[in-house]
Amino acid sequence: MTAHAATVARARTGGPQDDGPKIVEHVMGWVLVVVVAMLVTQLGLL
Repeated sequence: MTAHAATVARARTGGPQDDGPKIVEHVMGWVLVVVVAMLVTQLGLL
């Protein structure tokens, strides 16, 4: 492996292939949905 290839491998910033806490992403997604729904309701856009 060359020095450039090692740098590129370390410089990766994430994406769908990264393993991580999937439950946190799921919960944060639902929190976002609830917040947007509350905002829409409060503004009378629905």
